[in-house]
Amino acid sequence: MEIFEDLLKGCGIPKVIKIRQNFPRPGLQDIQGAVKHELQQRGVLERVKRGARVAVTVGSRGIANISLITREIVANLLEAGAHPFIIPAMGSHGGATAAGQVEVLRSLGITGETMGVPVKATMDVIRVGITEKNLPVWVDKIAATEANAVVVINRIKPHTTFRGPYESGLAKMIAIGLGKQIGAELCHAAGPANMSLRIEELARHMLTKVNILFGVGVIENAYDETCTITALPAEEIMDREPALLAEARLKMPRILIDQYDVLVVDEMGKNISGTGMDPNIIGRYTTDTLKNEDWSQRIVVLDLTRETQGNANGIGLADICTRRTFEKMDFCKTYPNSLTTRIVDSVRIPMVMENDEQAVQAAIKTCFDVEPGRIRLIRIKNTLQLEEIYISESLIPEARKNPLIDILEELPKTMDLDKIN
Repeated sequence: MEIFEDLLKGCGIPKVIKIRQNFPRPGLQDIQGAVKHELQQRGVLERVKRGARVAVTVGSRGIANISLITREIVANLLEAGAHPFIIPAMGSHGGATAAGQVEVLRSLGITGETMGVPVKATMDVIRVGITEKNLPVWVDKIAATEANAVVVINRIKPHTTFRGPYESGLAKMIAIGLGKQIGAELCHAAGPANMSLRIEELARHMLTKVNILFGVGVIENAYDETCTITALPAEEIMDREPALLAEARLKMPRILIDQYDVLVVDEMGKNISGTGMDPNIIGRYTTDTLKNEDWSQRIVVLDLTRETQGNANGIGLADICTRRTFEKMDFCKTYPNSLTTRIVDSVRIPMVMENDEQAVQAAIKTCFDVEPGRIRLIRIKNTLQLEEIYISESLIPEARKNPLIDILEELPKTMDLDKIN
């Protein structure tokens, strides 16, 4: 719009240069072999009875190699004589509908055809008990009535809105994933400060009521690569998960420059993080439980990922977005998460600008106490891929002093932005 062009006239976008951030890179070369070895070494397959119907849970998170890991677990269950099938275990995600959750699995490469076993989905639950604190315990109806046993899979990592010994991981998959939308709402009802406690309470009780054979926990390195696969017998999940969470926290990536004015994020989505862009990376959170970091003044989002299918949960963490981002938002897929978690800040609409160039200009213009031409700007693809990023000219001297940063280009260049969208 012409009025924006007038208001932003003279607000120059700095030239940028590509850098490489270097993190420790432990990893697994043979994912299938690692899964098979872990299942055999831990003896968990011995718990599988021949002919047993086993429900294998898969969530909605973007987990590296999730289809490969799931397929190998299924293959080992088949080899053990079981009849496995897959169920989506993802609380209110996928628009809180069975069809939506099946579509989420499909987007992750998990279908009946790719896995060689059926995918069964429902949002119906059955109450299987009540905790000592009078919390009802709900379980996916298919898992409760059509399966003789359950195997849970999840990535173990720091959560985006709360802290505790149990964050994102196997316990959460049990309490919220198997509990479906009603289980998720129950966990969130007491607020983020109590989330970890509720996950623990519900998961511990469910482990006594549901025949969960074992869990497979996955940890990723700073490059979004699988580095640890751990099979845990059901009775070890609650005891060992806190240590695995601590390990995962140490392996997370980060932006190695602590202070900057503007962060430009090319894409966000549920396949990147539960809140679209990981608050642990950008230093902003959707609740008062975790204190915001003063790393940046403005955050700009340029687009939603294709895989997120219009789910823009977390857009409220941004100050500015493009019209393209706004128009891709599907409220029917975005709002169920907030209605379940009771966290509305995550879906607040930021300032909407016509295109990439205006969005970045608006972020620069609205920064405080920045000398003209000295804007400290960082651009990333998303909060998972932080190896190669762009920094503005003003940050080059600082980057050169950091032994973990390599400068990849000789000269800064004009930022590649879509002016039309």
